[in-house]
Amino acid sequence: MAINGINPNAAASAYSNSQKITGAGQITELGSEIKGLGQGADNGGESFADFMKQNISQAVDTLKSGEEMSAKAITGEASAIDVVQAATSAELTLQTVVAVRDKMIGAYQEIMRMPI
Repeated sequence: MAINGINPNAAASAYSNSQKITGAGQITELGSEIKGLGQGADNGGESFADFMKQNISQAVDTLKSGEEMSAKAITGEASAIDVVQAATSAELTLQTVVAVRDKMIGAYQEIMRMPI
């Protein structure tokens, strides 16, 4: 039974498919990129600041696309599958950004507790 023109089974299917697309693979890739940054500075690789700028820019773009897709859904221009995938991607991105922020704050606090 469709609710307001949206089939719940299609929405559930889209959500499960989006989990496969934006799942733990991206987090694993991010972790391996961060591990390689310490060696990259000597080898002419990108700096940590460049890495952070690039990934923050990507995170902002992902969140903006989620908002745009939600707006398209309200006007009826987007399918439920597209909306669920965009929302799930935005949610995962936000969770990752918050986790990185928390780790950075924790590291800063740990440094401030070190004796001089």
